[in-house]
Amino acid sequence: MSPTDWVRRQTEQILTQGTTEGILILDRPIVLVTTTGARTGKERYVPVMRVEHDGRYAMVASKGGSPEHPSWYHNVKANPALTLQDGTAIDPYVAREVAGAERDEWWARAVAAFPPYAEYETKTERLIPVFVLEPAG
Repeated sequence: MSPTDWVRRQTEQILTQGTTEGILILDRPIVLVTTTGARTGKERYVPVMRVEHDGRYAMVASKGGSPEHPSWYHNVKANPALTLQDGTAIDPYVAREVAGAERDEWWARAVAAFPPYAEYETKTERLIPVFVLEPAG
């Protein structure tokens, strides 16, 4: 579980209810991603904004516009196989970091799904990484 109280509470609520439905950040839906720790190999739960298009999802490593990447970024880079829960559906995905025009396209989708991303972009000098999650298999 996350050491951050509100993130841990969200994760516990999803795991207890068995669904991401009704769990919101700033009135926007989220999904729950389960990653594998880069150093520990342990499962890590990561609630992220729901950015979906044609059965694929995006994970945006914004950390609220912080100068550093969120800790989950390193886990996904090291171990791109993960699971994603959207509502009650839990499925395997493979993450890949996108760049160029593909990143721009997904960034626009992310901002449409969660407008604060646009503000976060102005708060940091780093290019906020975007991962696309493709269904595994």
